[in-house]
Amino acid sequence: MVWGLGVGILIVGLFFALAGFVLFKETRKHRFWQEKVDEGDHEMIIQLVEEEVALWRTERPPKGTPAAVWQGIQGVELIDIGRGYIRASTTAEPQFAQVGGQRRQVSSALDEGKRITARLVERFFYDIPHIRPDEVQIDCYTTFHEPDGEASQRCILSTNAHRDDAAEIDWENDPPEVIAERLGARYDLDERGHARSIQPRESPATADDDGARSGP
Repeated sequence: MVWGLGVGILIVGLFFALAGFVLFKETRKHRFWQEKVDEGDHEMIIQLVEEEVALWRTERPPKGTPAAVWQGIQGVELIDIGRGYIRASTTAEPQFAQVGGQRRQVSSALDEGKRITARLVERFFYDIPHIRPDEVQIDCYTTFHEPDGEASQRCILSTNAHRDDAAEIDWENDPPEVIAERLGARYDLDERGHARSIQPRESPATADDDGARSGP
């Protein structure tokens, strides 16, 4: 009886010792990463961002996330990563549904781009361990059909979001379209209200206004 109790205590002790060792190693690893990021280690920053984006591509869509928005999140491509900023691009396409017995457009590429942008900015600001960028730029592209029938993709929405502005947003309750506008969504509309192609900024820190406007 006493022998069995002693074995049980030993097993419990070994379990807690192993758990403590694993926790210690994880803590040291995370502290090492944080120190490297704080020192401005560019390679470490790139690695952490790339690993998180790769993880998004394996996730199941969060409850309530439209398929088109989730596709834009999983299809995001990294363009430039620095100590204080992340620049990425993705694709947004108009959405169609059966309405009155016909397939009709129910959402434009610009509408979808704003929704995707809001969710991507939130993820880049808050979901990457150890990384706290001051600026996030998201460029949204959509498909245009040329006169000769060839398809090409051009940017229709470019958003250069700043952390201070993001801190003022109610991410749980504000509509994503409103969030994108408040973050500085830049786009241009033709006389029919359709999105024209625009030139995205070259980098979040050195952008010059190309004439496209923010908001309607």
